[in-house]
Amino acid sequence: MTAPPGSSALGTPITPDRPRASLPPPEAVMAQAAAENFPVASRLLPRRARGHLLALYGFARLVDDIGDESIGDPRPALDWLEQELAHAFAGRAEHPLMRRLEATIKECSLPIAPFTRLIAANRQDQRIKRYETWEQLLAYCELSANPVGELVLGVFGLATAERIALSDAVCSALQVVEHLQDVGEDAARDRVYLPAADLARFGCELAELHARETSPALARVVGLQAERTRGLLLEGGRLVATLRGRPRLAVAAFVAGGRAALEAIERADCAVLPSAPRPTRVRRATALLTTLAGARRR
Repeated sequence: MTAPPGSSALGTPITPDRPRASLPPPEAVMAQAAAENFPVASRLLPRRARGHLLALYGFARLVDDIGDESIGDPRPALDWLEQELAHAFAGRAEHPLMRRLEATIKECSLPIAPFTRLIAANRQDQRIKRYETWEQLLAYCELSANPVGELVLGVFGLATAERIALSDAVCSALQVVEHLQDVGEDAARDRVYLPAADLARFGCELAELHARETSPALARVVGLQAERTRGLLLEGGRLVATLRGRPRLAVAAFVAGGRAALEAIERADCAVLPSAPRPTRVRRATALLTTLAGARRR
């Protein structure tokens, strides 16, 4: 569960006057990996690859925590992180998580652009709280989610243009799934990731996002997003067939996690309040087997 705005579940509150000193401790950031909706670094991967993926996770988690857990204006801390990112690429980072990232950047020859887009997404979160259309939401995902997939492919040395395009579909889908799971939590932060045009189409008022139960109108809005997201996963799922060995298994686990989460939401008739249903381990395992079987048929 995420802490309410202004209070950090990770330790010392993040304040604008001393962003470096008030960042959450690295061990607290990394401890969250096990609680994520989707697998961060499968133990079936080689140890070095797991280490690189966890380094990427540490950066992405740090960006999110700065934006979500800051007291007051998070921009000074984001400015610090952008500067620290440049230092990491120059081999001069100071923060432990960023020093850990240095090795991954160097060994995997990762570009800086995906990292800066993740920071840009958090800056956008400070300015934009609503998205009018599905297309605008996907444009946000290009900053907030798609860079992660590109970096993961980079860790495996498999980041071709074709694979990145398919990865973008998967990552956008996973981001939307997370938004569907967190409708109430996001609303409490005054953030709405359900397209305003769809809320109006089904007559769903913003107040319904704060309710204790899912209204029929909200369920229809969620159902539409789930349908669209399933299409993204179907499109992006073709990425699995382009991979071999352990990278295929790792990416298939991401795709399967999204499919299982969507299935859980749909089986509950899209009731996402007060909290969305989560898939069981059996459901996730079944989705993984189905995803791998589908890749073999291609």
